[in-house]
Amino acid sequence: MAEAKIFAGPRVRRIRQRLERTQTAMAAELGISPSYLNLIERNQRPLTAQLVLKFVGTYEVGVEELQPSGEGTTATALREVFADPLLAEDLPGPAELIDVADMAPNAAMAMVKLYRAFREHRDRLSDLSGMLGSDPGASTNLLPADAVRQIFETVPWCFPALERAAERIIADLGESRGRMEALEHLLQTDHALAVQVLPVERMPVWRKRIDRHSGRLFVSERLTRAERAELLAQELVLRREAKVLDEEVTLLKVEGDEARRLARLELARYTALAVLMPYERFLRAAERVSYDPMVLEARFEVGFAQVAHRLVSLQDTSNGRQKGVQFFALEVDRAGTLLRKIGAKGFPTTRFGGACPKLGLFEAFAQNGEIVAERVATPAGDVFFTLSRTIEAMIAGAGERPRVTALLLGTEDRHGKAVLDAASDQTSRRGAIIDEADALANRIAHARLLPDVQRTPPVPIGPACRLCERSGCVARSAPPLTRPQQLDEAKQGFGVFGLT
Repeated sequence: MAEAKIFAGPRVRRIRQRLERTQTAMAAELGISPSYLNLIERNQRPLTAQLVLKFVGTYEVGVEELQPSGEGTTATALREVFADPLLAEDLPGPAELIDVADMAPNAAMAMVKLYRAFREHRDRLSDLSGMLGSDPGASTNLLPADAVRQIFETVPWCFPALERAAERIIADLGESRGRMEALEHLLQTDHALAVQVLPVERMPVWRKRIDRHSGRLFVSERLTRAERAELLAQELVLRREAKVLDEEVTLLKVEGDEARRLARLELARYTALAVLMPYERFLRAAERVSYDPMVLEARFEVGFAQVAHRLVSLQDTSNGRQKGVQFFALEVDRAGTLLRKIGAKGFPTTRFGGACPKLGLFEAFAQNGEIVAERVATPAGDVFFTLSRTIEAMIAGAGERPRVTALLLGTEDRHGKAVLDAASDQTSRRGAIIDEADALANRIAHARLLPDVQRTPPVPIGPACRLCERSGCVARSAPPLTRPQQLDEAKQGFGVFGLT
């Protein structure tokens, strides 16, 4: 049988440079001549099976690191670029595409990104042209980010297929290592991707960047440890569960390449949080500490936003699983710009709204890092229990002003009362074991904040001011569209233009 031969010159050179070896030193360690190694790196000589085994044994690299990647996604993406009618006359042959993908993977992917940006820009101009040429009031066209946000507002924030995908990754991570070490180890051993944290001066605006030449995932030092863990878990999800992500995007009926990629990344983030906070273990912990987000933060080494999004998702009833309390979440920045709206049954927009300036969500900006707990009542009589808090801004340098956001975690009042009652029930439950951490949870969430919420009447809120018919509101910023103003020069309210 003919001996298998691998032409992997660029990969050998990248590994040698990563190991900081000269050609002479590496050739000596492999038992070949420097000139022969030079020919290998220039793809003029193959790596034989024996030489591959020698390479793997000497440098402890995976065989997959020496496999040419040109037949994979990069070459396929390049074929997509050159299939455009604009470039049809310059179509390179398959072998040439593979050479480009293998010899210069970063340049190849940059070319693919440039082409995709061009195509998305062309599609967006086409959409805008259609919007301008039609009745603006009747147009239903949305930009990709708005379309994806609208979809996730309406669907339940729970994806059983992604929960199972997270379980597969959790099983591969094992329990013998620390979480961060396990994530980095799996990326290195299974995907030939080494993780390296870069200082802010080298990556001022990027959370991550992948260098395909050296096989390294660069991560910004701006990220907290919890954010870094989420990013690494997300990278594993994108590489190991791509098919499941694509299937979920299809089920959501997301249209357009850019919108599909945005939805795919958001679903990968969902799965990453499921990896960091396994369903059953997180639900049990949440019930034991009466859903106190602060204690769950510490117990699972995550942030408030991560806990909030995971609490919303605890609605999986497949395989006999139990559901948690039905939460919803809303995130805005200081300017009131909506970033996310998700809910256990879809965000309850028609009942809650979430744009009232009297919500604790906006008060949270004045109490940075503190939880604002309150009950709120809508004009229709619906009462909700809410917890609001600012989310830690990224680590910033002097003179920078990074985005600061606040997140509201809410539930119907009947669920909120069940959460409150759970605190007192735990101490009387027969056979219940209350450890020190759980007792601390009760003191933090219920002895200090929540009983005050029960004694205080709910805050009267409404939808956006233009849609709110409440009278006598000192927070009003715009007149309601649904009733006449009955302006009287003899009376003037505290609202803008003297409105009430």
